[in-house]
Amino acid sequence: MKYKSQKVAYWFFAFSMLLLVLQITYGFIMGFARIGFDGLHEFIPFNTARAVHTNLLVVWLLSGFMGAAYYIIPEEAQRELVSVKLAYVQLISLAVVGVAAIIGYHFNWWEGRKFLEIPRQLDYLVVVNVLLFLGLILATLFKGKRKTTTALVLTMGLLFAALLYIPGMLPFDSQVTDSFFRWWVVHLWVEGVWELIMGGILSFLLIKLTGVDREVIEKWLYVIVGLTFLSGILGTGHHYYYIGVNKIWLIVGGIFSALEPLAFLAMALFAVNMYRKGEKKHPNKIALFWTLGSAIVSFVGAGLLGFAHTLPQTNLYTHGTLVTAMHGHLAFWGAYAMIVLALISYALPNMTGRKLYDSSVGRAAFWLSNIGMIGMTVAFGVAGLAQVYLERKFKMDFMEVQAEISIHFVVLILCATMFATGIVMYIWDFYKHGKPTDEALDLESDL
Repeated sequence: MKYKSQKVAYWFFAFSMLLLVLQITYGFIMGFARIGFDGLHEFIPFNTARAVHTNLLVVWLLSGFMGAAYYIIPEEAQRELVSVKLAYVQLISLAVVGVAAIIGYHFNWWEGRKFLEIPRQLDYLVVVNVLLFLGLILATLFKGKRKTTTALVLTMGLLFAALLYIPGMLPFDSQVTDSFFRWWVVHLWVEGVWELIMGGILSFLLIKLTGVDREVIEKWLYVIVGLTFLSGILGTGHHYYYIGVNKIWLIVGGIFSALEPLAFLAMALFAVNMYRKGEKKHPNKIALFWTLGSAIVSFVGAGLLGFAHTLPQTNLYTHGTLVTAMHGHLAFWGAYAMIVLALISYALPNMTGRKLYDSSVGRAAFWLSNIGMIGMTVAFGVAGLAQVYLERKFKMDFMEVQAEISIHFVVLILCATMFATGIVMYIWDFYKHGKPTDEALDLESDL
């Protein structure tokens, strides 16, 4: 039997889709500004658009992770969520905080710390919201009939993500100390505990889609957890040297940054091997595409492209350039965005009873968005390499270089248009499924 409390996941997914559209919109505003079309500058300056774009990325992904937890945990624990009403309260409060922050950015209400621009007053509301979310998840898991490795890894990732938000709230007079702890949030989230969240969701989907025995799949999770903690925590050190911390971190960060691709390689091998072993031919091929695509693209974007520019010898030149944007876009897309979209593609037919996963729209959404993102990554990479060469070697002024590489942003906008078309098609498919129904959730089958 399915769990009716899983319906709350739908509304978190719907909220995340809305935020994704807004994030893409602000990305286009930045892209057009890069090629000289900056008619909105009086209302939305570039720095505001950038803050909104990057913060919406975090909020829509967190909304997706929360929706994933509300869908997965009841099924893994084999019991209903302890309080559906409080889950809806948590969603509303999250939306209020997010909207307040985005509006505030347009009126210069922020802290001004990159990626952590949210005002301090709203920080406390975020903490309360996340504590409520964790309370619901942990209570459901504790009272459940079983505690699976998949559920525990997912919950551990969510719990650590909440704990690592706290260092970013601590006030420091020293810029070096402040930057040191800021990286605990910015880096240890995305290259540490968020990987656990990805691993938990990936495990759940592979169990459902491939039919491979749970015990076999969950053994891989221990490998992923070990590699994540081994490489992610000390790999953070490749950021430290550039903020004035002791030179030893240049060595430590370089060594362990080189190990970071191993966790993503393990996920890619894990997913492909489980698919090949699977005897179950699940009809939801779109969910399978997104699942396998997430594992493979994350290895390329987060693993290989991260490794390509985080070693000290390279990072000395690429740090803070568009090479970072190249890595960041494909890494976030593959590792986190695609796994959220994979779970939504799997969960929607189960919650709504409408089996729309064999549509041409769904397949086109997958290929257009991925080809568009790869094109954007290449455009960022070429622009970044030109920027590194002109700035670091020729010592050209920053703004002169931006003018020279603006042509690459024309290509980027074209690729972004393809990407956005794919996302619009995905969201169209999402809303075409309709709302969850009790009848669909009462079905015994997961098809």
